[in-house]
Amino acid sequence: MKIKTLLLVLGISLSYSIVYAQKKEFKFGKISPEEFELKASGQDSAAAALKIFDIGNCYFEYTVGSGWVYVYERHIRYKVLNKSGYDLANYKINLYRSSNSAKEDLNNMEAATYNMVDGKMVTSKIGKDAKFSEEFNKKYTIKKFTLPNVKEGSILEYKYKIKSDFIFNLRGFSFQSDIPTLYTEYNVSIPEYFVYKSNFTGYLDVKRTKHEQVNAHYLAGLTSAATLDQFVLENVPALKDEAYITTLDDYRPTIDFELQGTRFPGETFKDFNGTWPKLIDGLSTDENFGAYINKNSTAKTLLPTILKGEKDTATVTKLIFDYVKNNIKWNDEYSFYATSTNPKTVFEKKSGSSGDINLCLLNLLKEAKITAYPVLISTRENGVHPGNPIISKFNNVIAVVTINNKQILLDATDKDLPMGMIHYDNLSHQGFVTNLTTKTGNWINTEPSVITEKIYNYFLTLDKENKLNGNLSLYSKGYSAFNLRNRYRTTNNEAEFLKNYKKDKTGLDIKTYKVINLDSLDGLLTESFNIAIEDNVEEAGNLVYFTPLLFERTKENMFKHDDRLFPVDFAYPLKESFRITVNFPEEYEIDKLPKGGAFKIPDNRGSFIISYVSEGKSLLVKSVIEINKSFYTPEEYFHLKELFKAIVQKQAEQIVFKKKA
Repeated sequence: MKIKTLLLVLGISLSYSIVYAQKKEFKFGKISPEEFELKASGQDSAAAALKIFDIGNCYFEYTVGSGWVYVYERHIRYKVLNKSGYDLANYKINLYRSSNSAKEDLNNMEAATYNMVDGKMVTSKIGKDAKFSEEFNKKYTIKKFTLPNVKEGSILEYKYKIKSDFIFNLRGFSFQSDIPTLYTEYNVSIPEYFVYKSNFTGYLDVKRTKHEQVNAHYLAGLTSAATLDQFVLENVPALKDEAYITTLDDYRPTIDFELQGTRFPGETFKDFNGTWPKLIDGLSTDENFGAYINKNSTAKTLLPTILKGEKDTATVTKLIFDYVKNNIKWNDEYSFYATSTNPKTVFEKKSGSSGDINLCLLNLLKEAKITAYPVLISTRENGVHPGNPIISKFNNVIAVVTINNKQILLDATDKDLPMGMIHYDNLSHQGFVTNLTTKTGNWINTEPSVITEKIYNYFLTLDKENKLNGNLSLYSKGYSAFNLRNRYRTTNNEAEFLKNYKKDKTGLDIKTYKVINLDSLDGLLTESFNIAIEDNVEEAGNLVYFTPLLFERTKENMFKHDDRLFPVDFAYPLKESFRITVNFPEEYEIDKLPKGGAFKIPDNRGSFIISYVSEGKSLLVKSVIEINKSFYTPEEYFHLKELFKAIVQKQAEQIVFKKKA
């Protein structure tokens, strides 16, 4: 685990938390007067609440006839600091059940609100009518609880116990949340009969404060051994969202446990440790994956109509790809399995999950004798895959083909995705290719090969009334083009699209509009505007002030902090170019022209160039921003921050004209 201590310097009653942890007084309902005086300060001074402690315990129980279960206990205490913390009165617990009898049960739940009234503590326990159960779907039940009498200064407390049959993966425990925490502790007691692998994620150093052998009693009269581990993190700052990250869970300090094997008395060691060949072998015969791809009856029927005798590999691939994405609509659900056992179902329904669609694509490609492989993906929202052969950490699938010795990624979930581009959510930097024939696989880079670029070309005339008239040509490539096409198609009509475009552009009047290559994904997406602009030029006496970057300038530096704990993840490299030509009246002369400049991140990792050229009664302003990497480490953050600081400052500079006397 990467160790970072910078953000651990908090001003939230540190001495109190240390004494509190030493006393280990985590008894439900035993509230000390000092807890009502707790406040947050320092970097978390505006926090809505404070987590006083969060204690987790995990241990095992055995019942003759039923077998092993693990017990997961949680005990949490909060201090509400302001009204924004009232949401902590609502608590949810997700319980899972499988298609067989295996399930999770909530065995016990205690909850209460504590308030100081006239110097005395008043306890309000949760009532029966404040406990709810919701069947979320076939596999999940949500238990909901609402505490009464919550106000600023209240202390809230929850304590519950879950029994789970799912011993292959123990519930994870997170040591950081969106509010500051004084003390967090997780205790795990594992019987000698089980071997688990612990997986840590996050950017803070969780200390293992205990690792010892203890006695355990799973059967009456029989003493067994267990390994007790204790993990502690103190004075934890709130985990706050940052610009350009995947998901906060990638950076939240968390531990979970995966069963590697069992060693019961009188039995040999049983190895459950996954390997990539085992994982791929299982997928190859799965009726919702490998067997699904191999079912060829529907493909045999469809291909003659799709291909019309075409034999060229690249053309065949594109014809099949276009057919799938134009005939099956994505239902916005991610999966790496198909939801049915036959592609025919999806083709007839004409809609499906990402797994349905891209496995149908692979099904047709296979029947057409095109060598293509499934690529398992963990989406950006799902989080970075740990790299171990754990199938449950994936949640999506795309395809990869090789054409003319070049690997091309295919994602048929959106009609506006060309070959070589995958959905933004899939841009998690790597995917795992599975060869279902050889039972082998490898990680590949999923960085986009298509450049993402936005080019603004203004040709304007400034008149004596300080109004601007002229043309704008706007060119979009890569994900800029994909996003534009999506916005255009999801509006009811062009008028609504233009209304949305003008929403944050005060003074802009669009007289005519034309879009070129909307449906030609391989062409340059071009928009042509005839425009008039008012209220964008300021006049003071005989001076006229003009900001040439108009509506598109970068107005705010999203990188505000001096330091950053997390990487900066743009998902893809990008380039933004402006070329603004302005003709101005004979009665005007240039009084002040900003200085241009060039700003670069070392090793050509990013740059910003701006220039001003005047000739006669014409001005040419150029601005080019290049972000040459999709991923920047925390060590590179300073240079990135300084680059955007320069962009904001320089793009805001004004040209000053002076009216002739």
